[in-house]
Amino acid sequence: MKKVQIIASVAFAMLLSAKSYAQYSSTPPAVSPMPMKPEMTEIWDPEVTVVTPGKTSADAPSDAIILFDGKDLSQWVSAKDGSPAPWLVIDGRMEVVPKTGDIKTKLKFGDCQLHIEFSAPDEVTSVSQGRGNSGVFFQDRYELQILDSYQNRTYRNGQAGSIYKDAAPLVNAMRSPLEWNTYDVIYTAPRFKPDGRLDYPARITVLHNGVLVQNNTTILGLTNYIGLHMYPEAHGEDVIHLQDHGNKTQFRNIWIRRL
Repeated sequence: MKKVQIIASVAFAMLLSAKSYAQYSSTPPAVSPMPMKPEMTEIWDPEVTVVTPGKTSADAPSDAIILFDGKDLSQWVSAKDGSPAPWLVIDGRMEVVPKTGDIKTKLKFGDCQLHIEFSAPDEVTSVSQGRGNSGVFFQDRYELQILDSYQNRTYRNGQAGSIYKDAAPLVNAMRSPLEWNTYDVIYTAPRFKPDGRLDYPARITVLHNGVLVQNNTTILGLTNYIGLHMYPEAHGEDVIHLQDHGNKTQFRNIWIRRL
């Protein structure tokens, strides 16, 4: 009886094996490699999210957060103490009030796409770093320099379009003080390991007036005025920060998209 059971088990195993081998063939196909079909490389789901673009490249798309639309400073507070932002809103533009201090967004951001328009004071009253100086800080730490670099010589890693004291812009695309400038920025935040060490650094791409000035540039750390640029302790999302550097720099049409 036991012998019969063994023979039956072996026969059943051979049957299963035959079935499994049935899906394979040792006969070459007529065409090798076999021709691809278009649907083999088509991915249909999930469907790509629809975002309605602005009428122009300067206009905010439907999923953007409006940080300044020319009406008020409701999205901003004083960087010093969180009180209402002390800068002026004049004729649809935001203007720095010198010596009142920096301002920052109420919301915090990490990876993002930022559009910001700025203009130096109409009257040129200084040189080098004294002309239209401001800056936009990502995650409250890493500065993209704002400066009137129109026919104004200064150190190359401190002019408009630079990552301050870190990376000079590829070119100087600044318009005159009587004109408006734009930055369109793609910012990738740094990542940190669970133990707080840097995993990989922040990176930034910047178009200044439609001209590429930072091409997926690595940010080396805190953009300090003095000293080497090192990364701080691990951190996450943080505010967008605009600088009061003592000049009446002007801003308008600021919007941001989370990435």
